[in-house]
Amino acid sequence: MYRWILCWRYLRTRYIALASVVSVMLGVATLVIVNAVMDGFTAEMQQRMHGILSDVIIESRSAHGLENYRHHVERIRRIVGDDLVGITSLVHVPAMVSIDHRGETITRQINLIGIDVDSYADVSDFSKYLLHPENQQRISFLLKESGYAPARAHFPESGWEYRRKKAAAEKQLRQLREQYEREQQRNAMLREAIDQPPPPTVASETSPESMQFGLEPTTSRGLSLPSLPTALTVNDSGEVESSSEPHSSPVRPVAASSEQQPSPEHSTVDTLTPRVDAVATLASDQARVFDAEFQQHEGVVLGISIASTRYRDAAGQVTDYYYARPGDDVMITFPSAGNSPRAINERFTVVDFYESKMSEYDATFAFVPLEKLQRYRGMSADAVTSIQLRLREGADLDAVRDTLRRAFPLETMVQVSTWRDLQGPLLAAVQMETTILNILLFLIIAVAGFGILATFFMIVIEKTKDIGILKSLGASGPGVASIFLGYGLLLGAFGAGVGAVAGLAFVARINSIADLLEVATGQEVFDPTVYYFDSIPTLVEPMTVVWVVVGAIGIAVLASVLPAMRAARMHPVKALRYE
Repeated sequence: MYRWILCWRYLRTRYIALASVVSVMLGVATLVIVNAVMDGFTAEMQQRMHGILSDVIIESRSAHGLENYRHHVERIRRIVGDDLVGITSLVHVPAMVSIDHRGETITRQINLIGIDVDSYADVSDFSKYLLHPENQQRISFLLKESGYAPARAHFPESGWEYRRKKAAAEKQLRQLREQYEREQQRNAMLREAIDQPPPPTVASETSPESMQFGLEPTTSRGLSLPSLPTALTVNDSGEVESSSEPHSSPVRPVAASSEQQPSPEHSTVDTLTPRVDAVATLASDQARVFDAEFQQHEGVVLGISIASTRYRDAAGQVTDYYYARPGDDVMITFPSAGNSPRAINERFTVVDFYESKMSEYDATFAFVPLEKLQRYRGMSADAVTSIQLRLREGADLDAVRDTLRRAFPLETMVQVSTWRDLQGPLLAAVQMETTILNILLFLIIAVAGFGILATFFMIVIEKTKDIGILKSLGASGPGVASIFLGYGLLLGAFGAGVGAVAGLAFVARINSIADLLEVATGQEVFDPTVYYFDSIPTLVEPMTVVWVVVGAIGIAVLASVLPAMRAARMHPVKALRYE
């Protein structure tokens, strides 16, 4: 009992021990905070990765895709058995999107994914990352009237309401431009006709033959036909073409007097006006083939970072600038299926945005209906590029993967992977970073351990006479050693306990503390333009906290071993005579 009394007395009265306690406390608190933040980021990242990538992915490497995929789906159901929760089929191809914005074309490299609307929600959390509430319930590639991103205060007007306004404005602008071009053409024709000089009149003898066949009077230079205006025609593209061929109407007698010839100005206007009107009518008919004010192209869901960028405005506020929004049309270029692919250009209407807050996905993924992408690429309706599986909670992904690999060997141009396999390098890098960070931070506690070691050696030297008295009264060597070991145990436990409580309290208020630091320093601690997170994610793993506390106590006890051994080996007579 005397051992613990002495330990508590030393702990209360020795202020030098307070420095060791503070060192252990800070080390433990730092480890708890860093692990909670790192685990939060890792869990958030994995959740969002897993939200778009299902548990197991069976991907075809063939240019034609995985033929007769329905047969393979049934085969997979039999192999996996009760572990299978959901299954879907996809077509996944690299592509490029072109966005018209303010007269300029913006291009982005994307991954175009054709999804099955009925089954894709069974294998991923794709729907919950969409902006429109109705699409979050069930994905649809039809443009909504309005109501996109209701939780966002500054999201631009989108949907049919925006599309109709934009299409009406463009239609009015197109009509004004066409009217202006018609006026320009008419004025050009008039200027050309007015500037043309009249044919010269030459006196000559008129023969009865020339009057009979309607020919011009002959001159010494030969025979000339009457001057007719140039004929205008409309080609297949709706453009005006001129022809130098004379009219096919029968030749009429021409009077010798110039007063009976029609005025060139009136002749040009009468000939030009109906043809210009015909050009305008044909162009208007072609424009009515697709009316963007009331029609949409096939729908596409774009990753939000494809069509927007996040920046700080002049006032320092974080703002999103959108190059396109739901209701706009974009051009997507992707390869056709087969051994000799060619580029295919198709126009799509943006019907929603996908925002997982993973930059790799939000900046590259675009989703369209599966059957449409199959048809555009010239694929068979019974061919896909990948099949994705969602397994029950707790199922062994690696075991299912290995079983499917035996059923689909690599010789069949099919690769079977789990979502962790596909993201293996990234997950391994994060795990290595966390491990190295823990090792470095544990050095803080190790430094505190050396402080405990030095402190205990000083106490042993200072209490040499007391140790001699204890031994002379019958205290054994192990008993004396246990005093210092117990002292180290209490010091480590107290410091680790206070540090763990302080670290957990800091984690619980980490976002409020970050806001206070931003106000105090004027520097943003957590930049949302970089991470695309609304707050700092944290996750406290109880076992991690336990291991940190146990490790800190262990270091404190180990640091007290050498001083305890020195105290235990002291001879009582030498200790009593020590000055």
